Amino acid sequence: MSIILDPSKTALLVIDVQNGLFSKPTPIYKEEELLKNINSLSDQFAQAGGPVFFIQHSNQKLLQRDSENWQFHTDLKTGEDDLVIHKTHGNAFEETELKDELDARGIKNIVVTGLVTNGCVKATSIGGHDLGYRVVLVEDGHSTYIKTAARLIKEWNRTLSQEIADVNPAAKIILD
Repeated sequence: MSIILDPSKTALLVIDVQNGLFSKPTPIYKEEELLKNINSLSDQFAQAGGPVFFIQHSNQKLLQRDSENWQFHTDLKTGEDDLVIHKTHGNAFEETELKDELDARGIKNIVVTGLVTNGCVKATSIGGHDLGYRVVLVEDGHSTYIKTAARLIKEWNRTLSQEIADVNPAAKIILD
């Protein structure tokens, strides 16, 4: 069953799709599918007039601000109207302007995609839920770089679907 969302009340969050996370010894699980699904949703949001937020993590190790690793993945489509939120914590709402930006636009629903499933995707989904947003986790729109990624993604989709998020594949998310 598809989930139909009002683009004037819905934002797409693209979390930490940055070069450094694609350079790990274990590759991002289903990297091409992940990027395809995120780009497809970004296109849909752009056409419907829904805001897209690109979340960019920085730390002192792999994702040092302004480094090549910190930059967004080169295959990630970004638009001139998209917004960038910089963060230093797993939860994209923690010590950032994300909530203020969403609230200023009347956003009630967040569609969550990105990296990594068991880190920033999980933390931001829970953080959004705790702040009262309806969270839609894109079942095939988040991933990680560990060897047991397939099992871990399935487990977090199931766990978050219980009380935190509506979990749906990218193809079933419709803005109307």
